[in-house]
Amino acid sequence: MQRIKLTILQFLQEPLWFKILISASLLLSIVFSSSLFSNNIVFQVYSKLAAAIFFCTYGFKFRKNLKIALIFFTLAGICILLSILAQ
Repeated sequence: MQRIKLTILQFLQEPLWFKILISASLLLSIVFSSSLFSNNIVFQVYSKLAAAIFFCTYGFKFRKNLKIALIFFTLAGICILLSILAQ
């Protein structure tokens, strides 16, 4: 529980553009991957690209810690690859 509080406090100290980018990309990823948009492949591609933006943003944020940044960039690459293969 302490780690969750620390993560939330750290997020609240970030600049406004970072909060907006992370929140918007996470929200778009969740909304476009919902069953409401499951019939249209374009929205599925948008969902994966929004997830890639989310992971890339956190990868740049944690670039001082090489292991964590590499994990986030790998996840972003997987999301981009899945969006390309879904077309």
